[in-house]
Amino acid sequence: MKVSEKIILALRHTFDTALYFAVMAVKENFRDYVGRAGRGAATHDRVAILGNGPSLSKELPSLLEQKHDYDFLAVNFFAEDERFAELKPAFYVLSDPMFFRHTAMQSRVDALYRLLAERVTWPMTLYVQYYNPEKFDYRTALPNENIRIVPFHTTLYEGFRSVRHWLFSHGLGSANYGTVVQVGEYIALHLDYRHIELYGVDHTLLDGLVVDADNRFCRIDSHYYDTAPAEPKPVMRKVPAEPYTVAEYLAETAQLFRGHEILQEYASELGAHIINCTEHSMIDAYQRAKDGVVQ
Repeated sequence: MKVSEKIILALRHTFDTALYFAVMAVKENFRDYVGRAGRGAATHDRVAILGNGPSLSKELPSLLEQKHDYDFLAVNFFAEDERFAELKPAFYVLSDPMFFRHTAMQSRVDALYRLLAERVTWPMTLYVQYYNPEKFDYRTALPNENIRIVPFHTTLYEGFRSVRHWLFSHGLGSANYGTVVQVGEYIALHLDYRHIELYGVDHTLLDGLVVDADNRFCRIDSHYYDTAPAEPKPVMRKVPAEPYTVAEYLAETAQLFRGHEILQEYASELGAHIINCTEHSMIDAYQRAKDGVVQ
């Protein structure tokens, strides 16, 4: 890299740093909620993070057999699964804006909160976005004393790597790169887990992409809990409900995969291991389990 390029990059990182702290001061704050809350009743040395990819349907039976060897972190709509109460996740993460803002998914979100309120009979920590512009009241939606509600920060830092890692280590960073699984990974690292396994994180985000006859960008989006073959549907933002263009979708997808690289860099600095146990996953940033065996 030329000297002029290094100077420009340093200036850009300096601007990004100043912008980050300004946004945090106005939009969020500088409290380490995750670190202060700690692990709660979780007791194991390793944590399994459960994504919602199609592969989770094959992985769950084995995880159920080994459920006493892990702390589990679940995300999004996993509580709808009848095996939720059997696994008893110690941690649960809701990151998508649909969980605290009114969207077309409102009825399903309301049903999820009812399920969590009714089914959680063990100590569980629920992590939610600190940023909550509509002042959604999680405690009113979840009148269950077994559930601790802990906010996490969502403002991304795009500047110097050393500053990003300092922010991560002080609970002020964000892994809001595009998927709730990344938030779960960061939370696990901040809770001092040094062995993190990923399941159901297919991330086959480039499969099934088409543009239909109406010039709408569509994708086949499938989950392990789907009961019928998925059909291509327009790719929409949830808040606001607007369609993606191909360029916008690919740019966000690239950021998502770059986010995994950033988390791997941070994990390596901590001496932690993130192991991708999802067969055929598109994520190339982490160590992979081979033939279903964690090395």
